[in-house]
Amino acid sequence: MHLLITNDDGISAPGLLALKQALAPLGPVTVIAPSRNYSAAGHRKTLHKPLRIDAARLDDGSPAWVCSGAPSDCVAVALLGFVKERIDLVVSGINPNTNLGQDITYSGTVTAALESVIGNIPGLAVSTEAQGPADYAQAGRIAARVVGSLARQPLPTGVALNLNVPHGPLRGIRFTRQGCSQYHDRLVERLDPRDRPYYWIGGEPPTGLADEGTDFWALEHGFVSITPLHLDLTAHEALPALAAWNLED
Repeated sequence: MHLLITNDDGISAPGLLALKQALAPLGPVTVIAPSRNYSAAGHRKTLHKPLRIDAARLDDGSPAWVCSGAPSDCVAVALLGFVKERIDLVVSGINPNTNLGQDITYSGTVTAALESVIGNIPGLAVSTEAQGPADYAQAGRIAARVVGSLARQPLPTGVALNLNVPHGPLRGIRFTRQGCSQYHDRLVERLDPRDRPYYWIGGEPPTGLADEGTDFWALEHGFVSITPLHLDLTAHEALPALAAWNLED
């Protein structure tokens, strides 16, 4: 199984190295990661300027590629032909801090995995609740276990997995649905030295509703959360109500 590994924290992020080292025993690995941090960049594609891809090395000396674009660009260029060998699975991470609820739409980690789905390759996004070496190692071990399962039992077409690993001792693994985030953002307005206003989006970190069966619930109770995702954002339950509008009358 040939794995493509990327992330949204940049080529030098410790989570990327931890993921590569955890997955290397499973088969050939190609690493293509952004040249800088793209956290919260979402699902973006660079079309207005050229992309540069240069040879690099990770901190353990292993070869990698560094790309001037976003995480989804790294996946796109690989699948479109930069990587000549067939890619069987795209794995993105390990992201410090979890990607739960609606945060997945902001997450470069998750959207890199979803970009692989566009290319008809399954994707796995990996995030951990904390950021220490032990947390990365634990998330790497779980990711390797999931990748091993994917090699034996492939995902349905168009599906990616969002894996989140809690900090500390694990109670087990749960397959979950996407939860509901609660945002506490506020707009901070300040003046620059020329008295022109500028703005920050500030406030407290988001929380989530820990309804049983959701990704938030799993992490709160010490379980690993694995959520299947797809790119069909259609609100199917709304279609009958919209049909009653009779807009063609």
